[in-house]
Amino acid sequence: MMSASMTTWGAGDYPAMARRLMPVAEAVVAAAAIQPDDRVVDVGTGTGNAAILAAQCGARTVGVDLEPALLELARGRAAGDGLAVDWRVGDACRLPLPDDSADVVLSVFGVIYANDHDAAARELSRVSAPSGRVLLAAWTPGSLLPAMGQVLGPYLPPPPAAGAPPSQWGDRELVGRLLAAAGLRITSAVVHRLGLRFANADTATNLLIDSAGHVVAERELLVAQRRWEALRADLRSFVDDRGVADGGHFRLELEYLLVTATPASEVTV
Repeated sequence: MMSASMTTWGAGDYPAMARRLMPVAEAVVAAAAIQPDDRVVDVGTGTGNAAILAAQCGARTVGVDLEPALLELARGRAAGDGLAVDWRVGDACRLPLPDDSADVVLSVFGVIYANDHDAAARELSRVSAPSGRVLLAAWTPGSLLPAMGQVLGPYLPPPPAAGAPPSQWGDRELVGRLLAAAGLRITSAVVHRLGLRFANADTATNLLIDSAGHVVAERELLVAQRRWEALRADLRSFVDDRGVADGGHFRLELEYLLVTATPASEVTV
């Protein structure tokens, strides 16, 4: 039985999107070159994609997420594969881990949603060993999901006044400054693309809505205000504009930045 949701991440069918994003976790873990017995922390692990892949490499893995319902799914996946992963409820801005506790710190579209980006970056640096490495996947500014946020913005509660957009982590210059202030230096930043295929645009629209807990959480209110169908119509139009025909299917392309960073003292200038 799934535990009660603590955040809006547990309100929708985020696992359906997480399954589609598995290739990104695979790319991040491959870039991390994880070795057996490496100490790995996956920040914002969600349903555990990257943490489970790291454990399959023989790493001693911790998966941290703020949403207990997603962690319960991750725990079940790992147990089904016979993998030992330490799952912990925790905030990316206050990781429940000691200093220098990870050889590899991963975050696949996780830390980018922290309420305080500066604090989250400092936490990535704090838990990384002096010879460790940090690998992050973040949506690039203007790519599909950040642009979708602009479409849905008029229908949803405003973000925190002091909050920065998640896509800040997907801008090479901005994330470089953010990490540098936390004592990390980027050694690699490469743009990647992931194509999601659907039967048609309606199916794509349904996934984007159903997997977005912050949207699902507002559905009852929007229905009462007679604005829910307008939201769907606006998103459907956005999907039409962004999608392309692909061999009898419909494809949406997601763009992200894969960043590798190390403690600044470990980089030879």
